[in-house]
Amino acid sequence: MSASIDDVKDKSFDYIICGGGTAGLTLAGRLTENPDISVLVLEAGEANIDDMAILRPASYGSHFGKLEYSWNHETVKQKLTGDASHVWQRGKGLGGSSAINFLCYIKPPGTEIDDLERLGNPGWNWKNYEKYIQRTEGFVPPSEEVKQKLQLNMHTWNLGRNGPLGVAYPHTIDKAELDVQETFLNAGIPLAARPMNGDPIGTYFAPCTYDLKTHTRTYATSAFYIPNKDRPNFTVLVSAHVNRIIPASDQGAEFKAESVEFEHKGQVYTAHANREVILSAGTLKSPQILELSGIGNPSILRKLGIATKVDLPSIGRNVQEHILSAVSFELRDDVEFQTMDILADPETLQHHLDLHSKGSGIFTTGIVGFTFAKLDQISPRAAAIIKAAEDKVMRNANNYPPGLLEQYKISLERLRDGAGCEFISFPGMCSRPNPPEKGKRYISFYVALNHPFSRGTIHAVSKDPAADPEFDPHYFEEEVDLQVWVEMIKFARSLRNVSPLKEMTTKELNPGPDVQTDEEIVGWLKKIMTTTWHTSSSCSMLPKENGGVVDSQLKVYGTRNVRVVDLSVLPLHIAAHPQSTVYAIAEQAADIIKGSFRP
Repeated sequence: MSASIDDVKDKSFDYIICGGGTAGLTLAGRLTENPDISVLVLEAGEANIDDMAILRPASYGSHFGKLEYSWNHETVKQKLTGDASHVWQRGKGLGGSSAINFLCYIKPPGTEIDDLERLGNPGWNWKNYEKYIQRTEGFVPPSEEVKQKLQLNMHTWNLGRNGPLGVAYPHTIDKAELDVQETFLNAGIPLAARPMNGDPIGTYFAPCTYDLKTHTRTYATSAFYIPNKDRPNFTVLVSAHVNRIIPASDQGAEFKAESVEFEHKGQVYTAHANREVILSAGTLKSPQILELSGIGNPSILRKLGIATKVDLPSIGRNVQEHILSAVSFELRDDVEFQTMDILADPETLQHHLDLHSKGSGIFTTGIVGFTFAKLDQISPRAAAIIKAAEDKVMRNANNYPPGLLEQYKISLERLRDGAGCEFISFPGMCSRPNPPEKGKRYISFYVALNHPFSRGTIHAVSKDPAADPEFDPHYFEEEVDLQVWVEMIKFARSLRNVSPLKEMTTKELNPGPDVQTDEEIVGWLKKIMTTTWHTSSSCSMLPKENGGVVDSQLKVYGTRNVRVVDLSVLPLHIAAHPQSTVYAIAEQAADIIKGSFRP
């Protein structure tokens, strides 16, 4: 139920979940299936229920910068991007980032999930991933007409059909998407064999988090909160910003969480946890809450005037982030392709808003064209780049912090054989810096680097819980990231020379004719780069001696009853948009907490 402060303050609950986002609501929905278990979810944002600004598909980026929907975090200035800081948007309100993402439903390579187990986490493998994600999925297969139109060969695909999260191909898919996919095929990229079942290398059409009946977004709120909100044991308080976890005692060998301190409408309150406190505040905020609770690196805590209750210096380290740019081509006027560019005209925008209410128009479309390639599929320089990276790792093997060498060995395997090079077909202009020409339409390719070697940090810089921690991604400190990304940009630009895209386009808009050499591409990337806001790993699930913050049961080292359940526990980033993985983590966590998980 949606609670008032009087329902929560000084009250006791079996579990307190800090964060009502993708992971937090999934976990709460599963734990409260047992009517004898009480759960409180504290969410800093508002409920935003039945808000068409959230529910309307294809509203890409419209929430960014709006305080009711988005946290507008900002990194520290990055010395290798010209002393620029970078905005890190995150979803604010029930559902978290699943309420404002681009509805992409992508699953990682199975081998990359098996890597979690290789790194010392029993039971975190692809077999269990599929088991748990299929509990969430409510996949609606496309009609035979859609299968034929998109030439979908899905007989080997296996997705869950009975879960609460609607997953489907959007109602409207432009035929020109097939031409874009054919371009990738003609450029030497094969069709992906089983992209929804662990083998995504290649090009394919992906489904979205889309409700075919209502033509609206499906997300954690629609899947796990709204159907369960009337359970008397499921309490949700919005506008509740968690400050810290309070232990039962400052004495003792282990930190035992007793209560959670939070702010609600300008006042500070506490709620008591009978069993556990679970952080699901996301990669950016979960480490801050731990540090403000006295769990972290003593030297960092000392500067803040916070007494160290658990000495755990690995908190806030090992941070990894996907990075993103885009290449755009102008479409010929006679090419039939309905792109997002048409919405620049206010009358056309209003027309399509009206069409959406009737179940048609551009707001019933989605981003469906995805390509995940190996480096040697897109670049003749692959062998040289891989060799240089291998040599550097071996030279520095004795200098890395605990556990990083083990990660880098896997990262080198992925550099050789993994699908870390992602290209996303976007129907419209989404690139920088050259602006679109009025009345023209564009096809763009997002170019996303998914396997970064650079490692960042996230640490509190103030005792004030309302002050953001310091976000420092350390962009390009490992030069291999930039080398691979340059090759990806070159491949994306080359697509304009491949049919049928060659016949569909007139010129390149961005990067544009002034960007030709590798050095010029590097300069352009550093000026215009952004991210996909998929930050991970600030509370990595690893053995403690290898830089772990949580163990394979997701319990924070040195605590008796504090867990982290969100993307921050992922120790090594994956080649996928992470929302499906966050659902899978939360589903598996629920069984772990219930005591029913068997590795």
